[in-house]
Amino acid sequence: MAQDHFSKLAAAYAKSRPTYPEALYDFLASLPARREVVWDCACGNGQASVSLAMRFQKVIATDLSASQIAQAVPRDTITYRVAAAENSGLPGASVDMIAVAQAFHWLDFDKFFAEVRRVSRPGAVLAVWGYGRHSVSPEIDPVLEKYFAGIVGPYWPPDAKWLVEKYQTIPFPFEEIAAPRFRMELEWNLNQMLAYWESWSATQRYREATGNDPMDLILPELKKVWGPSETTKTVVWPLYLRVGRVQEERSS
Repeated sequence: MAQDHFSKLAAAYAKSRPTYPEALYDFLASLPARREVVWDCACGNGQASVSLAMRFQKVIATDLSASQIAQAVPRDTITYRVAAAENSGLPGASVDMIAVAQAFHWLDFDKFFAEVRRVSRPGAVLAVWGYGRHSVSPEIDPVLEKYFAGIVGPYWPPDAKWLVEKYQTIPFPFEEIAAPRFRMELEWNLNQMLAYWESWSATQRYREATGNDPMDLILPELKKVWGPSETTKTVVWPLYLRVGRVQEERSS
């Protein structure tokens, strides 16, 4: 079963995580044979669920964390449930797309794939995507890397390696569909950047292990290269996307 790394961070996660581009959802919605039901697996606070609901008739959004579900934005066409990825509670052959946003690397791959095959209708598609290191500028990026890989690097859960490897090495035993490149881009000030770091599991694990705040070790250097804290800068995250067809649509 996937581990829950984010119940303690649910509120911070909901407030500080970047949002995915709408063009990503447009592309994904163009792929399945039907747009009736999509399963947003490991949905967290429902960020992807809301955008998927604009393109599918019904969204079933599940997460292992009740705290994350409690932060989710309600919509009439979204049903939120606390459930594990490998035991969704969905009927067999009932969904047209399975989406996993920024969570696939935490799952038990083999058990999840078995559940994907069980719940998929003919013509269904699995889409998994995530993001890792962000980029700001040549002056700031080395400081970001120092924090990400150096200070809190040893405190990332082992499965975070799949993001470091940009999802290129993840198991993916489905007929792959070529996908365009997408990225997230936001204008953030320094406090927004720090709030994002607060939402990292590695930041929390560092504090729990040492009793100290890891950001104290980097903040003076970061402030020096950032400039005034209210100054906004463009922050960019490339998305790592893998898409595959679970079942071919049967001929009538």
